[in-house]
Amino acid sequence: MDNLHLYHELEALLRNDSKYCMDDGTLIKAKIVEDALNLQPDLLKYILSHAELKANFFSEVSETLVFDKVKFQQFVINKSFLPDSYTAYKNKIGLTDQEGRFISESREVVLAWPYKDCMLEGGQTKEDTKRNEVFWSESLAPDEITRLTEPKALTGFQLYDKKGAHKVKHLSPTDNLLIKGNNLLALFSLKERFPGKVKMIYIDPPYYFAKNKAGDPFCYNSNFKLSTWLVFMRDRLRVANELLSKDGVLLCHIKEDGVHWLKVLMEEVFGTDNFVETFIWKNTDNPDSLSKKSRSSVEYIICFEKRKDASREYVGKETENGDAPLLNSGNSVHELSFPPKTIRFNIPDGTYSAGKPDRVELVTDVKVVNHLNKNKVVLKGEFKWGQQMLDDEIASGTYFLVKSNKFSIRFQRPQGTTMAPEKFFDEQYLSKAIGVGTNEDASTHLKNMGINFSFSKPESVVAYFVRAVTKEDDWVMDFFVGSGTTAAVAMKMKRRFIAVDQMDYIGTETLKRLRKVIEGEQGGISTSVGWQGGGSFVYCELAKSNALFMDEINAAKKDDALKDIWKRMQETGNINYKINPADIAESAEDFNALSLADKKRFLVECLDKNLLYIPVSEVDSEEYSIDAEDKRLTQEFYNKI
Repeated sequence: MDNLHLYHELEALLRNDSKYCMDDGTLIKAKIVEDALNLQPDLLKYILSHAELKANFFSEVSETLVFDKVKFQQFVINKSFLPDSYTAYKNKIGLTDQEGRFISESREVVLAWPYKDCMLEGGQTKEDTKRNEVFWSESLAPDEITRLTEPKALTGFQLYDKKGAHKVKHLSPTDNLLIKGNNLLALFSLKERFPGKVKMIYIDPPYYFAKNKAGDPFCYNSNFKLSTWLVFMRDRLRVANELLSKDGVLLCHIKEDGVHWLKVLMEEVFGTDNFVETFIWKNTDNPDSLSKKSRSSVEYIICFEKRKDASREYVGKETENGDAPLLNSGNSVHELSFPPKTIRFNIPDGTYSAGKPDRVELVTDVKVVNHLNKNKVVLKGEFKWGQQMLDDEIASGTYFLVKSNKFSIRFQRPQGTTMAPEKFFDEQYLSKAIGVGTNEDASTHLKNMGINFSFSKPESVVAYFVRAVTKEDDWVMDFFVGSGTTAAVAMKMKRRFIAVDQMDYIGTETLKRLRKVIEGEQGGISTSVGWQGGGSFVYCELAKSNALFMDEINAAKKDDALKDIWKRMQETGNINYKINPADIAESAEDFNALSLADKKRFLVECLDKNLLYIPVSEVDSEEYSIDAEDKRLTQEFYNKI
């Protein structure tokens, strides 16, 4: 039996029951669905009384009839039961699930992936370190997650300014910060000091690539690479959202493979209504010549606000002579009234009658003095602005140009005022002060400073957005700081910065670069913003516990060194709870047969990654031997003094 016939049978069956059918015989679908979902006996009796309906919507399980209410609901609300069509989608376009239900009708549609309800244990400290990541379930392992994310002690404080490196006497609320350590754990620590205080977060994280690539910085579990990347990003974006001020903005770089995943993930974290734009940046003048399908030369920068404010304007490029967009390029036909001396008529033959091509009509005559309208002029046409917008623009100094008798009306804002940033920008897109560069510009800049770092962004790109959404003294954060581009730009543009990275280069290359900025290096945006040096920042590290063992393991050159490390690891007791040292002792032969690299990997896996860093709650513990100065400054950092 086809569904159309079955529907008519149901309609005939319920037609005489007023609660299910209107006077004209049309089924009241909402009521039928409601009673089906509530298993109303009257409705079930009707269906059971009809052999074909019974066979279609009831199944026998252990000699008991079971009603398939989901199947029945889909059947009743389906749009296919129309005389001229058998399609289920006659009157609606949209995404559906596997059951044919429209996704838009559900309020519970979310991005799902394996291990979404977990948190990555963490532990990557080098770019080339690959490991099978451990996931902690938020519901099954809340204690482990609490221990992992609680604020950490800090150590190694140093103040850097034009005079060099100094001991930190006291921490100021306005100190720029460069912090080494796992960036997720650092974010949880920073949340104690900077909740709701950061105006702009600008990140260039490890990208997700669908296929393995040389130089791929996301060296995590390849079996669950996308899931791992989504968990990795989600964990950090959640905390970042708590650090943003009410009018805060987060911008995140990404390439093609991950842009759609990241956009949906960010919608879930920040809210769909808080999406601003996906900016497109031409990042290279030399796209991959080996690509067989296309040569990509762009990156995407996804922008969300903490709470989107439609009235808030971003600062883009400054207007210049020649910037004259069309006014009559809208689709709403209405009149606009122009006050005297606001329209310049540059029509060579001196005639001011509007033609049809642009559908603009003169409602009043135009009297002209020195090409400017002497009297009020009323025009009717397809204008992109209303009268209030026109009045506001005129009040701010905007004037209008008519260059042909077809009345192509262009508007000219005063030179020096700004327009919103464009969605697509490249080196041709210039503001008065800052031109936007490419990756090649960044590489040249770093090479000139003697900085050894790959895939850095040019300062001009970061400055483009720092200028757009912040003002002097605002906090700017980057927790994938890399070579230090965001921190360098913030310092040169008189913003305050918080910069975090867990890779070892932060204590060498990043530190070196920021010291050169203080000295007044003249690369990047220095000339355009008038940078002559100065400023300061405080460097510190998350205080290491098991991370010290990890450093020793990675640095070990001989088996004897690893044996000594293993002995001390057992003495501390900071070993993964799944590891039984006695079992390892029994398998000593197997362990000794491993290569040095495999032995290192094994010992790293034995460490309890939740104890990589020392919790601030244990800063006074004798076990960790944190010196008195670091204890005091840690307490200052968390405002506990």
